[in-house]
Amino acid sequence: MASDDVLPNRLRRSLITLGNGLNIARRRRKLTLASMAERTGVTRQTYGRVEKGDPTVAIGTYVMAMFVLGLDAGALEKAADPQADETGSTLHIAELPSSVRTKRTPQAK
Repeated sequence: MASDDVLPNRLRRSLITLGNGLNIARRRRKLTLASMAERTGVTRQTYGRVEKGDPTVAIGTYVMAMFVLGLDAGALEKAADPQADETGSTLHIAELPSSVRTKRTPQAK
């Protein structure tokens, strides 16, 4: 089964939107597909797949394209920020003990 067969539709749409944004940014900068591929370090065909939002292209290629175009990839850092992880925080809170007791120290006899 190909990886794009199991990708949820919401994520597929996000990649397509990202690819479309990269396409627009490239054209605004008047860069050809070939020059963008060269600067990104991939083949022209692979870069074309990036602009189509192909989920089988490595994430590093998407990030490099953003870098070449001068776009902020900070959203990726924010996406995995432990402070913003609501599910992780909820799970952590659920695992906290209901009460805390001090340990007894053995007394000398």
